[in-house]
Amino acid sequence: MNDFLNYVLNGVLLGQLYALLALGFVVIYRASKVFNFAQGELMLVGAFTVWTLTLGLGLPTPIALVLAFVSAIAFGYLIERLFFTRLIGESVFSMVMVTVGLVILIRGLILVIWGSTERQFPALLPVAPIIAGDFIFPTSLVVGAGFTAVLAIGLWWFFNRSRFGLTLTAVAEDPQTAIAMGISVKRATTLAWMLGAVISTVGAIVYLNGRTLSLVSAEIGLAALPVALFAGLESILGLLLAGAIMGILQTLVAAYVDPLIGGAASGIVPYVFMLLMLFVRPTGLFGWRSIERV
Repeated sequence: MNDFLNYVLNGVLLGQLYALLALGFVVIYRASKVFNFAQGELMLVGAFTVWTLTLGLGLPTPIALVLAFVSAIAFGYLIERLFFTRLIGESVFSMVMVTVGLVILIRGLILVIWGSTERQFPALLPVAPIIAGDFIFPTSLVVGAGFTAVLAIGLWWFFNRSRFGLTLTAVAEDPQTAIAMGISVKRATTLAWMLGAVISTVGAIVYLNGRTLSLVSAEIGLAALPVALFAGLESILGLLLAGAIMGILQTLVAAYVDPLIGGAASGIVPYVFMLLMLFVRPTGLFGWRSIERV
């Protein structure tokens, strides 16, 4: 019984990591109606930036982190200005295809700048696990769950209670009307991409803490996609529940099914669950009941 509870609790923590990365999807979508397939690549850029500033240049950790987040803000700003400013008011399909192109472009730039060599990501969070009786928890995931909860609550308040957050939602729903009312659509979408880049960098620090950094690391962004769809692309607090459910399912399958079949069925659990969810409730658990076909 203790083993089962240990798997469940660790699954909840894993799910909060997915929820943290899925926050990037939701923030960009809530503010610009752009479904960003390059979220994993944004995380990768943040990860390589952190590595360069800490281990590459040997800067003190506090200074390196501040510079990394400033760089993330600048990168998000650059992406929006170069690729999405001209697409305001265009079809959803056009914007989605641009994000698909960004996946290829960013990966190519990473290969040019940093090469294909694997690197050891710095351990910015404690690597020793937290032991509470019979339960063992990775410290990075515990800290990450705290980050996720704080960010989710803060972003929920921002989008649902602050004037500017409500303006962002209005812009995403009808950019042409927002322009007619004198609302700056460019400023709204720029802020969304900057927030998405910052959240991706936080996710990189939690996910890669003391682990190997390579192009393959970007796949965690794709693994977080089912959580965003499961919760509903407009839901922020719903990500916490959706992530917990997905993490528990994946952990239990890894513990009890993978040893029996000698495979890695746990790796496809999020995607199978996502497909089933899309058949039953396309808008997700807490998504708004409007469907756009791309």
